[in-house]
Amino acid sequence: MESGYGKNIGIQAVFHGTLGDAGCWLFTRTKPISRHPVFALVFPWLTLMPTITPLIQSGPFEVFRVVSRPFYENTYLIRRVGEPACLVIDPGFEPDAVTAAIDELELEPAAIVLTHGHSDHIAGVGPLRDRWPELPVLIGHGDAEKLTDPVANLSAGYGISVTSPPADSLLRGGEPLVVGAFRAEVAEIPGHSQGHVVFWFTGEPVLVFAGDVLFHEGVGRTDFPDGDFAALASGIITHLYTLPDTAVVLPGHGEPTTIGHEKQHNPFVPLN
Repeated sequence: MESGYGKNIGIQAVFHGTLGDAGCWLFTRTKPISRHPVFALVFPWLTLMPTITPLIQSGPFEVFRVVSRPFYENTYLIRRVGEPACLVIDPGFEPDAVTAAIDELELEPAAIVLTHGHSDHIAGVGPLRDRWPELPVLIGHGDAEKLTDPVANLSAGYGISVTSPPADSLLRGGEPLVVGAFRAEVAEIPGHSQGHVVFWFTGEPVLVFAGDVLFHEGVGRTDFPDGDFAALASGIITHLYTLPDTAVVLPGHGEPTTIGHEKQHNPFVPLN
């Protein structure tokens, strides 16, 4: 089972459920095999081969994933096949791994796009901006304050102070996300975080970047100060369950799912 950056060696089981969802076991391998010193000695020619492969290929798009500890948050890189420009979606607590993936794939980041402002989804923004100072930051208008407020982004409650550069552009439901050749539809779905946005790229299949709204047979936590389960469920039914059943959901934690699967099997938001 692939989870995280590159080819890996060794497996560990970790329970997650702190910021994103109600909790589940994730099995993730622990060390990039092409970076392992023994591997390099035995198979030196293979260390030159790419060690990260697409998580999803859909129409013109390729999506890559980097899993950031300690919350096992998914950072995504999306590009058009054969083109260097990419979007960085929700960079977490391991920005060096994100940067390594970008460098290995020879990508050129065009923007950082954030589904919401919780610390596990924004911790890598500052380091990425240090590397690419002109990289714009986009977030839903209702969560912009979380970027610079450790209490609002929940990091203060864990004894740390995570902040990010402020947003350069604010996303609103019904207004498309447009960055260069990238265009996605945007919906505001509060409930996990007041200003949470979900966006999707049309194609076969549709690619939905759901953040912490919808997971494989799960939903985002709603016990935070601005949480609201009724709003979350309503938004999922109104904005996501109306997408094609084949639409692929790329969540903020855990593995991909489809809209059709969640309509049938999600115990929190069943579609009767």
